[in-house]
Parts: sequence; structure tokens; C-alpha cells
Amino acid sequence: METQLILAVILGIAMLLFLILKLKINAFIALLIGSIIVGISAGLDAEQIIKTVQEGMGNTLGFVATVVGLGAMFGAILEYSGGAKTIANFMISKFGVQRAPMAMVVSGFLIAIPVFFDVAFIILVPMIYALQRKTGKSLLLYAIPLLAGLAITHAFIPPTPGPIAVANIIGAELGWVILIGFIVGIPTALASGLLFGKYISKRIHVEAPKEIEKGEETDLPNIGITLWIISVPIFLILLNTVLNSDLVPLENKTLLNGISLVGHPFTALIIANILAWYFFGIKRGFSKEKLFKITSKSLEPAGTIILLTGAGGVFKQVLTNTGAGELLATSLSDAGIPLLAFAFISAAIVRIIQGSSTVAMITAAGLVAPLMANTTLSGPQLGCMVIAIASGASIFSHVNDSGFWLVGQYLGITEKETFRSWTVMTTILAFTGFISVTLISLFL
Repeated sequence: METQLILAVILGIAMLLFLILKLKINAFIALLIGSIIVGISAGLDAEQIIKTVQEGMGNTLGFVATVVGLGAMFGAILEYSGGAKTIANFMISKFGVQRAPMAMVVSGFLIAIPVFFDVAFIILVPMIYALQRKTGKSLLLYAIPLLAGLAITHAFIPPTPGPIAVANIIGAELGWVILIGFIVGIPTALASGLLFGKYISKRIHVEAPKEIEKGEETDLPNIGITLWIISVPIFLILLNTVLNSDLVPLENKTLLNGISLVGHPFTALIIANILAWYFFGIKRGFSKEKLFKITSKSLEPAGTIILLTGAGGVFKQVLTNTGAGELLATSLSDAGIPLLAFAFISAAIVRIIQGSSTVAMITAAGLVAPLMANTTLSGPQLGCMVIAIASGASIFSHVNDSGFWLVGQYLGITEKETFRSWTVMTTILAFTGFISVTLISLFL
């Protein structure tokens, strides 16, 4: 029976990767097929498999669909209004041109909270072009810190889809994920963004494209309002997590109930959307029809992410219901591999093989979640597990990752230069993130 379960998991993962890589089938369908194959191979009958699919999809999407949808609409309004450019302009004005790489790290770190990685990068590319033309230094001096900031937040900090999905699958609280993600993100940004950016820019000189630069936009949102609106949902979620933990015991039940409501990710993001709708939209002259169109369009890519996450939940549920997860946990314990290391390694393997960091996170979470069934991890420890998975899923971006081509195209560098810069940066990011979160976990 044990051999059958192990072979079932191996067959399911192999089929998943074959469908995605060789046949180019959408990851949503591939995850469902892989889950069904695991179920059949493990001996589940047809009724059990169908119920498992429904259970896994329903349990996952009840939370994820709401948060990803709200996050996508919030980010779309911020992007369209120019709020992302406001942050970048402000950072450069405060840090100065000499410390522009630091400004790019911080800008990327903040902007990727509400805006997807690729969108945020495209929005800010003109900023690094302008810096290169002004200083004459390599474009990579500004691009690598910006990309590091964007990639770290995209992987570590909710409400981006990856950490939300992983947190939901393994049962971690978003507040702890945000807190630990911020802490781990600091040394990770310094190593992969600033230090490596300075190193590689001296070895690869890249000029900004020669296209005529657009004039500077003057009608951008106020920086104070922009930072305030972005920080509102994060603050509310963190406040709820801290006050509902043992760290700060609160006796007033009415107050605690109110904080639990407004600090839940659903409510916090609804509040953020309302603030963005008014301050970024209505107050700046956008019509209600225009805002409706912007937010509706933002749900198109969100739909894909939601379905993909649901399919990842199905994969996890199959491993749980077949008993394969418990078997993996026993094998892992016998082999002496720490759970945190297994989480990182499994995400890294899937990432390198098939490219998508989101698919890697969801697949690894599906593998790790059943292993935790008999463990008693605290909230902070679960948060560390999410960051370990996110770190592994960020490693070694190469030709099977759309981000590899996006970065190479916009920076105007060859595939070899993209490997030497972007790919190495993502690998440094992954290992620094994992080492940092491992050190944090030792004190929890």
C-alpha cells in the first residue's frame, strides 16, 4: 500500500509536469488531471475522486477568490491613476540620484503590494531609463534593485496571489505572513538587489533604449494619500493578527470583535478599494463608468489565478484523502529532512522545471500541507513555512518563465546577459530568503 501511494504521487507530479511542459496544457486543467491520476492510482473510486475535487476546490476558493479579486481591482485603480509612478518619483526625490538604487528597491517593494509584478515593472521602466540617461551608468544598476524589490514583494507579501494561495492551503494567517515576509524581505533586498546590482552593473554595461522619452507627468496622485491608502489594508490585517494572538491580550470583547471584522483580509481590502475608488478616481475626475471599466477588466487575469489556486487546493486534498500526505510526512521524518527545507526544495524543483512561480508555490503547498496534519506549528511558524515555499518558488528564473523574457526585452539585453543578471538575482533572492526565514524559525 505504501509503495502504491508513493508511486501514485510520483505519477501524478510527472503527469502534471508533462502536461504543462510538453503538451502546453493550461496549468488549471493539468493540476486537475494530475489530481485525478493520483486518486485513481491510490485506489479511490469515482465517487470519492469527484467529492475530493469538489472539497478541495470549495475549501480553497472560499477565501482566495475573494481576496485575489479585491486585490486585483485595488491594484488596477492604483496603476491607472498613476499612483505607482508617484511612489517612484517620491523615492528618487528623497534618496537622490546617487542613492537611486535604494530608491528603486523601496519603490518596487511598495508598488508590488497592490500591483502585479509584470505590470509594476512595465510602469516603472521609463524611470530607470531616465536614470541611466542621466548618470551614464549601466541600466542594471537601477534595474536589478527594482526587479528585486518587485520580486520579493510579489513572492512574500499578501495580497499578491502566491502567498495568499499558499497561506490558505497550509492554514497560515496572513498577518504573520505579512510580518515575516517584511522582515525576511529586508536582507533579501539588500543581497539580491543592492549588492548584486552594484556587482553586475560593473560587469555588464547596458544603455537605455534610444527611443524619445515621454514628458514627465504632472497630474499624479499625492504621495501622502497614495502611501496611506496602500498601508491601510496591511495595517488593519496586522492589527487584527497581533490583537487576536497571545502577544497582546485584549479583554474588551466588543472592541476585539470590531477589530476582527475590519482586520479580516476581506474587509480590509474592501475598505482599501473604497478609498482608492474615491481618492484615486472620483476626486481626480474619473467617471464612475470609467472606474467600473477599469475594475471589471482587472478581474480577467484574476480569474485565471483564482482557478489555478483552486486546482492547487484539489491537488492538496487528494494527497490528504488518499493518505499520501501522511506517508510523505513519515518518510520525511525518517529521512531527517526538516519540514522547512522540504518546503523550499519542493517549490524550487517545480519552479525550475516548469517556470511559473505561482504554480510552484501552489504545487509545493499541496505537497507540504498534508505533512503538517500531525504537527502543532504556531502562527509565526506557519508564516515561516509560507515564506520558505515562496523563496523556493522564486529561484533560477530562466527560459521557461515569462518573466525572463519580459526582463530581457525591456532591458535590451541578450539571453546570456539575462542569465547573468536576472537569473542569478532570483537565485540569490531565493537562498537569502530561505536562510533568513530559517534563522527566524529557530527563535520561534
